[in-house]
Amino acid sequence: MSAPIPTRVHYHQKSRELELAYQNGESYRLSVEYLRVYSPSAEVRGHGGDTAVLQVGKKDVGLQNITQAGRYALKLHFDDGHDSGLYSWDYLYSLAVNQEANWADYLRRLEEAGESRQPKTIQFKEL
Repeated sequence: MSAPIPTRVHYHQKSRELELAYQNGESYRLSVEYLRVYSPSAEVRGHGGDTAVLQVGKKDVGLQNITQAGRYALKLHFDDGHDSGLYSWDYLYSLAVNQEANWADYLRRLEEAGESRQPKTIQFKEL
């Protein structure tokens, strides 16, 4: 069974959250940082096996644009230049319903690696 398709997708720029609303009344708000560190791209997930790359310093990342990829996915264009992952409706729904566990796992992996959510350098964003 495939995941539901959102009836509404809205980017809350101030809070840097992507809201997904569904016909059954469910609604989720996913931080852009969460979406960035769980990007489905090969650059983040790796090319199989144990090749995933821990994303660090993404606390202040935002979205520059959102485009639809056919009828099955969104392409998120992050302001740090990353835009190579396609977020299928199934993947977005999975991120939404597993958000708490995924986020806890990410924070644990950051701590184990001695890394931080804070950017290591000053980020300049184009206006």
